[in-house]
Amino acid sequence: MYTREEFEAMRNQKAKEMAGDAALQKDALDVMVRADQYNWLHQTTWMGEPILQTAQDMFAVQEIMWNTRPRFVIECGVAWGGSSLFLATLLQGFGGEAVIGIDVYVPDDLRQRIASKGSISQRIELHQRSSVDLETVDMVAKRLGGCRDVLVILDSNHTHEHVLMELNLYSPMVGPGHYIICGDTIVENLPVQTHRPRPWGPGNNPKTALDDFLMKNPTFEPDHSLEDKLLFTCSPSGYLRRKGDSVG
Repeated sequence: MYTREEFEAMRNQKAKEMAGDAALQKDALDVMVRADQYNWLHQTTWMGEPILQTAQDMFAVQEIMWNTRPRFVIECGVAWGGSSLFLATLLQGFGGEAVIGIDVYVPDDLRQRIASKGSISQRIELHQRSSVDLETVDMVAKRLGGCRDVLVILDSNHTHEHVLMELNLYSPMVGPGHYIICGDTIVENLPVQTHRPRPWGPGNNPKTALDDFLMKNPTFEPDHSLEDKLLFTCSPSGYLRRKGDSVG
């Protein structure tokens, strides 16, 4: 029998070995590329609403939130609302305050569905506006009221220019020990998509923006210890932690 400490040491070591297994990592990426032909990432739901992420990535979000206990989550890109509900569920369980959801399109029926989920709905604030509009950033900053116990999730427009703007605008809101999740950095590793044409692709995507951001912002670093255990992730190197201990 393992002690808990021995078990943690064992699984951390195995995660490092798994991350270093180039053949396995290539196979995992190949599975994701092939499964995307069937919209695999659209199959996960929370409280009946779609989440456009792998289950592994959502569990990574849960681990971050358990360890850091953010008071606020800023979610740029709401889509069908499942991730907002997931985040609000965690905030309710961990004692946080609100998910601040921002999207250029928030239809009335989405507001109605989210509002129908009981007390969890009360922790979700939806704003139909651009995440990179300076008025939006000012609105969010005022809502935070100086609090930096904040998790930022970037999952909206995935072009290099847009993501780099988001990183620069929202990173000052994240305190030591807290995270920015730069979503869909996997795009850099994917072949050009013909079944779902997008204005982003290899050379122009969240990963290229992230690389530029990190060159000028050494206070943030990818949390590879978190990523190592996932195997299937849409956000390789995209789990960014601000260096330093969380002030709580």
